[in-house]
Amino acid sequence: MVEGIWVTLFLTLISVVIGFFLGVLLAVAKTYGNKLSYYISYVFIEIIRGTPLLVQLFILYYSLPIIGIRLSPLSASIMAFSLNSAAYQAEYLRGAIQSISSGQMQASLSIGMKKWQAIRLIILPQALRRFIPSWTNEFIYLLKYSSLSYIVGAPEIMAQAKFVASRNFEFFQVYLFAAIIYFVLVTIFGEIFRFIEKKMKIPGTLTYARNRT
Repeated sequence: MVEGIWVTLFLTLISVVIGFFLGVLLAVAKTYGNKLSYYISYVFIEIIRGTPLLVQLFILYYSLPIIGIRLSPLSASIMAFSLNSAAYQAEYLRGAIQSISSGQMQASLSIGMKKWQAIRLIILPQALRRFIPSWTNEFIYLLKYSSLSYIVGAPEIMAQAKFVASRNFEFFQVYLFAAIIYFVLVTIFGEIFRFIEKKMKIPGTLTYARNRT
């Protein structure tokens, strides 16, 4: 089960990082892009947010082989979690971007900046700081729901717990231990992120965070 912890952490970290970079592109496209980029990002976000994560995982792992694309359990899990996370992070970041006064964009353009320079140098740095609470929420979400990947065979905590429990038939003890592992991990990362939020908080502004249900 200790080996499963490392797989869970790897799966969570790489998925949330990939999701972040994709989310930035989607959020900027939806907020500042032309009609084509807006509709592409809009459709992607709505499809991902409108379908269960488990269904997305099953499509990538069980359906893609029909067209000749075979993914390992871990690769399919990373892809599914990254795409799912990207859609949610894009919406969180879009909210943070829209919380920035429109006057800052106008002021940037008035001093000779191009639109994308203003976004990169003025808007995004502020929005990302306001985005941190939502990003930490997303990390905790992925950490817990990475357990879904055991269904397709990824060797994370729950997969290892199932293997151990089926071998010694101590299901209650093993799954209780797995729950304790998740609780400890969530608590540790929660404290780390609270410290980061305090350090990065913009004085005099509200914290923008949105819980996922």
